[in-house]
Amino acid sequence: MNLNQIQNVYFIGIGGIGMSALARYFKNIGKQVSGYDKTPSMLTNELVESGIDIHFEDNISLIPSDYYAENTLVIITPAVPKTHSEWNYFLERDYQLKKRAEVLGIITKDTFCFAVAGTHGKTTTSSILGHILFESGADVTAFVGGIVENYNSNLIGSGKTVTVVEADEFDRSFLHLHPNIACITSMDADHLDIYGTSEAIEASFVEFANKVEDKNKLFITKELPLEGVQCAINEDAVYKAFNVRIENGSYVFDVQTPSEIMKDLRFGLPGKHNLMNGLMAIAMAKTFGTPTDAIAKALASFKGIRRRFSYQIKTEELVYIDDYAHHPTEINAVHQAVTELYPARKVLAIFQPHLFSRTRDFADGFAESLSAFDEVFLMDIYPARELPMEGITSDWLLGKMTNANKKIVAKSDLLAEIKASDAPIIVTIGAGDIGEMVPSIKKMLNENI
Repeated sequence: MNLNQIQNVYFIGIGGIGMSALARYFKNIGKQVSGYDKTPSMLTNELVESGIDIHFEDNISLIPSDYYAENTLVIITPAVPKTHSEWNYFLERDYQLKKRAEVLGIITKDTFCFAVAGTHGKTTTSSILGHILFESGADVTAFVGGIVENYNSNLIGSGKTVTVVEADEFDRSFLHLHPNIACITSMDADHLDIYGTSEAIEASFVEFANKVEDKNKLFITKELPLEGVQCAINEDAVYKAFNVRIENGSYVFDVQTPSEIMKDLRFGLPGKHNLMNGLMAIAMAKTFGTPTDAIAKALASFKGIRRRFSYQIKTEELVYIDDYAHHPTEINAVHQAVTELYPARKVLAIFQPHLFSRTRDFADGFAESLSAFDEVFLMDIYPARELPMEGITSDWLLGKMTNANKKIVAKSDLLAEIKASDAPIIVTIGAGDIGEMVPSIKKMLNENI
């Protein structure tokens, strides 16, 4: 498929974090872009403000009349049901329909591609790497699964020759990519509704790893059963972060590379998991040839990602952090970071489970990770693409938790319950629509400081 021959790009599900980055990209390179989504959101509002036409009704009459089969690419998200009338309209008329992953595959085939894989850490690692490359002057476009605070966008740069992409294991999407340099941050079980078993997930990651022919350009953590360049914190590895300390709320550390020691690197994202994400980005950038001073400068200026340990309020009396974590390992990482920064202070965690299947598959892990917090408000399960499953409820999950200071809180009662809590550290956690509530939570807390 030749993207140069495409004049129009139509998105079905344009409001998703990955889809919206592609929409921005195609608009940046001069294509006419429009699309459908089920409901308005902060992301769709931003796209509309940028000049992209979006509608929220499944109605074929709202498809632009000049979008012909020969000059239009239609990009669909797996979340859209097959009964969708606009999707069927395009199918019946032989339009070129592609999944987002297939389109990324086409783009990365003709560029020097950095691919960031792993069940956790993809968005942070690819954002740090994209920022380092952009700040160093590389001709890069980075497609990111989150809004990077430095750019207020999920797209970094507008380069034509270098790409940074998240290699998403969902639906085996990452097998469409053409990586030149890649990393794998983790291979924990997830998406069992797609894969069935953890062994199937691991096999898929092995298949992705095999797409990188030169194993000197595949970066891995020490525990992964793969051939590649190992990265570690305070352990022997080809790329090793050591002499780690906290100064003024930031990590300061050194990195041993195959050729030098990078001294006194400064990095503002909290948590050992983020330190590892930063190390992976450093290793890939060094392998690409990015100068040490450019890496250090960009690392120090990286502000983070919206909904990834994102500070909403940060005062001596009250701290409010919002995080996208939706897997037990990610919740453990949030707990590690918040307790490292605020030892001996009471932490209230507000968690909205994401997907009935994920809640079922990892119930014991969720119960254990949430029980580590001092106080927990558990919201109803956010269904996303799923129908309810008998017996899989937040009440059922609450019963598995050992924390005595726990309760179910309805969305309508959440603000009042937060207001009544005496916790000085508050964290909202989840990948559902809890993110849409952050502005109102922040406003209420600010009014009560």
